[in-house]
Amino acid sequence: MTERKTTAWRQVRKALYAGVTALSITVPLASCASGAGSPNAAQELVDRSTLTVETMLGSGTASAGQATQMLRNAKAVVVCPRIFKAGFFIGGEGGSCVLVSRAAGGSWSDPAFYTMGSGSFGLQIGAQDAEVIMMLMNDTALNAFLSSQFKVGADAGVSVATIGAGIGGSTGTALGADIVTFAKARGLYGGISLSGSVFSNDEALDQQYYGQAIAPRQIVVNMAVNNAGANPLRAMLSRYGG
Repeated sequence: MTERKTTAWRQVRKALYAGVTALSITVPLASCASGAGSPNAAQELVDRSTLTVETMLGSGTASAGQATQMLRNAKAVVVCPRIFKAGFFIGGEGGSCVLVSRAAGGSWSDPAFYTMGSGSFGLQIGAQDAEVIMMLMNDTALNAFLSSQFKVGADAGVSVATIGAGIGGSTGTALGADIVTFAKARGLYGGISLSGSVFSNDEALDQQYYGQAIAPRQIVVNMAVNNAGANPLRAMLSRYGG
């Protein structure tokens, strides 16, 4: 009887081990199936970014008018069609964004892809996700963003201002800033704080979109690659940003 029980227990342990092993393999594979693993993830992000520019800058609000003014003088722009917040004031946030810069002739580059993450995020109470447009007003801001990781508020040489309700909505407040942010959270155009948010280049999406490994600077400054799928985004930026 004892030998039978021992044998049965060994079989149970073997089955449990096999189940855990299968789970440890399946979970990473499931993770890889999302994000950059999707064959259309990069283009979908570009399309959502195009819609974000159109709906936010074309909303007719005073803040949208101020943001459009700033965009006309911006060196580059970062568009995040959705930044998701897991909790209120304290929690984890994340999202995917595109970076596009202005060429000498006034046209816009193709996009480089970025991820955004943060340990805390100053959304208003009740807001769980937001659309964000960040105007990089000069080379200082653009070069800081093109570093391996850019943390908002960590670089003393890069000042950040916000356009929106609750911040005063004054264009004058943002005139001297290196980076000007404009956000829409749950249908409300208002102030949010991106302080502490970290932006990192998404190499996988860059490679997916352009068919080669390429650095963000080559994409947005040297403009060494092109994807026709980004033309609507570039046209939308030209429409509102000159």
